[in-house]
Formats: sequence, structure tokens, C-alpha cells
Amino acid sequence: MKNYDVFIIGSGMAGMTIANKCASKGLTVGITDELPYGGTCALRGCDPKKVIIGATEVRDFAKRLKGNGIDTIPKVNWKDIMAFKQSFVDEMPPKIEKGYKKNGIDTFHSSAKFLSENTLEVGNDKVKAIKIVIASGSKPRVLEFEGGHFAKSSADFLNLAELPKSLLFIGGGYIAFEFAHIAARCGAEVTIVHRGENPLENFEQDIVKHLVSATKELGIKLILNTDVTAIEKLDNQYRVKGKSQEKTEYFEAEAVFNSAGRPPAIFDLNLEKANIAFTKKGVTIDKYLQSISNPNIYAAGDAADSEGLPLTPVAVLEGHTVASNIIKGNSKEISYPPMPTVVFTLPTMASVGYSESKAKALNYNIQVNYKEVGNWFNAKRLNVEEYAFKTIIDVETQTILGAHLIGPHTEETINLFAMAIKTKMKVNDIRTMIFSYPTLASDIPHML
Repeated sequence: MKNYDVFIIGSGMAGMTIANKCASKGLTVGITDELPYGGTCALRGCDPKKVIIGATEVRDFAKRLKGNGIDTIPKVNWKDIMAFKQSFVDEMPPKIEKGYKKNGIDTFHSSAKFLSENTLEVGNDKVKAIKIVIASGSKPRVLEFEGGHFAKSSADFLNLAELPKSLLFIGGGYIAFEFAHIAARCGAEVTIVHRGENPLENFEQDIVKHLVSATKELGIKLILNTDVTAIEKLDNQYRVKGKSQEKTEYFEAEAVFNSAGRPPAIFDLNLEKANIAFTKKGVTIDKYLQSISNPNIYAAGDAADSEGLPLTPVAVLEGHTVASNIIKGNSKEISYPPMPTVVFTLPTMASVGYSESKAKALNYNIQVNYKEVGNWFNAKRLNVEEYAFKTIIDVETQTILGAHLIGPHTEETINLFAMAIKTKMKVNDIRTMIFSYPTLASDIPHML
């Protein structure tokens, strides 16, 4: 039996933050992950995805300016992209493990299962800890229909040695749209099949409709109100069966990807043996991120049923909160600032704060500004067709409640809106600011 003050399940950004912070205060710490250290974002998600997108951004920019100073549109070399991406991925796990060893943290590389309220089975070892942190992240939803195992994961997409000529994505969330845009710009034939009436359901639909338009313009087939019910393996491709109220359709593609959501990776941990309450959204926690049913347990990141969005910076914030409460006792309540979130398609779509419906549900007296601005200078100089915004303003306080954007580099502009919401800047103060011009940020005053 190995004994620790703190043992962490999962070595993503939440787990890493907790381990290093607790070890720095003299606590004995162990950590395990059945996958390479670094977590989804660094190894199988946002970081490698953004590296790959970089090449498609160049192609997209050149295509938009063809005939306006650019003569040829470059082709994307998939193998070169993968090699460049892998240079970032490969250096991460050993770098993280080296840091753990330097800080005196014991490292394990196995799955974990609870044996009791404070005891784990980690591979062939038994581990006992005063505090155990569940920071195991999320994983692809299991497709339980016939042939569901044929669908590849988002991690598989990011590791494709060659890009298939045709791809189909199950689910209409941000993963499907981001990867579909990448594949289409690299020359593949792409289909998205979504069970709901609207894709990207958690985003402001007035803005989503512009992304849908851009997606269709790219040649991506978007099939809505259709449930995928089976996948059949053919000789060189797959046949996907989709059912709607009106009919049954079949779609064929060389590769099928499961982008139907990512539930928390907690359901194989034997939580019942440790008296850990949980929901389908994660471990049930209080304001200190401590389990409501077992005081030995804390949870952070995608594994926790918290108000935080499933974003890397949120996982880091929750990690710092958990570490502080373990070190000092429960004294730090989790508090979430505005959380900007981005769909890294081209054009990018970004959101922060309340949607119009949420603000109304909370009984705010609101002013809503929604406008398509493809005629603004920034859209014209970049030859961008989809550029729109929707801002929600509290009439009484004259502060911003929410901002929803689509257009060039909204992934950067949205951070300024997040800052304005957090600091409760008055709308008139923003309108009277001087921004460097012509920049995308200089459009902000006109969005208010």
C-alpha cells in the first residue's frame, strides 16, 4: 500500500495544476493517467487542432484575396501539417513528467478504480490518500447503435497519416464543425449528420445561421433532424444509416467520426465503492469543488458537474481552487469570471456572457444589437462574406451582458468583450475609447 496526502486521477491541466501546487507546499503527491501526460487539450484537442488550422487559414486567406493581389491558392500538404503538429505533441508528456519528478511527485501510468472511500487500485498498486482528486477529463460518447465501434474519435482525426477523400461526422457540435472545415479546405468531401433541428445548440442561433451559411458555401453537406442508427463496413468505405421523421437515408464515406459529445470520464472509476455522488455531467460537488457525499474527494475540470464550461482555462481555474482548499482547508469558493468560448472554424464564431434568451429569463431589461456587417471596411478589405454580431446590454447599468460574434479573428475580439463584462465597463466608456485603426477591435464601439 502506497500512502499520500493527495492523489490525483488525470494529468490534464486541472490535475497538473493541483499536483504541482500541492507538492510545492510540502504535501506528498501521486498522480496517474492511463494516457500520456498532458490531457486532451495539449495532446488530442485544442493545441494540435489549432496548429493544423494554421495551414488552412493561409489557404483561406489566399482564396479570399485571389484576384485582389494573390494569383494562386496554395495547397495544403497534410503530411507536413501532421509532422509539424506532432512536434508540439511529442515534447509535452516527457516535459510534464520531468516537472513532476523535479517536484517530488510520484507518477503512475495506469487506470484507477476506487476500492473504498480513500483507497484506489492503480494498475497493480494499491494507493491510499487523505484527499483524492478526480480530474480525469472527458472522452468520446459511446455510440451504442449497430456498428458504432466503426466511428473514429476526434483524436483519430488529429492523427490521420493521410486525409480520407470523404468524411462523415456524427453530431453537430463544435468538434464536427471545426474538423469538417479543416477537411473541406484540404480537399475532402465532408458530411455532418446532426440529430437536432439546429447545430451548435449552445450558441446564439442568430450567429450560428451565418456559420451554417459559410459551412454550406464551403461544400459541406449539413444534414439536420436525422439520427444515425447504424454504420456498416463496406469494402473501402462505410455506409451510415440515418433516420428522420420523413425517411431513412444512407450516406457513404471513407471515414466516419464520432463527434456526438464528450461525457465525463468517470463512469469506470467504481465511484459507488467510494460513496461518490455523480450525475451524467460529472462528480457532484459543492462551492469548494468537494464531493457532497465523500469529504475525501474533490473534482475539477470536465470530470466535475460544475458551472464551468468544458474549457482548458476553466480547468486551470478549478485546479487552483481545489489545490487551495486542500492546502488551507475549505476557504476558497469557486467563482467563474466571464468564460469566452470559440468555434475555430473559418470564419471563427465566438461567444461570452449571456445569450438573449438567458438574459430575458433572468429578467434583465435589455437592449439587443444584432447586425450583419459584411459592408464594414474590415470585412471588405479581407473579402469576408460572413461578419455579424449580437450584443446584449443591461439598460439599467449600461454594461454588457453578452457578446456573440462571427467573422475574422473573433477569437481575439471576444476577449476584449470578456474583459469589459468582468470589469463592468460602461458602454459609453467603451464607445469613447480610441482603438488602433484599422483593426478588428476598432469595430467594437460600433457593436454597442
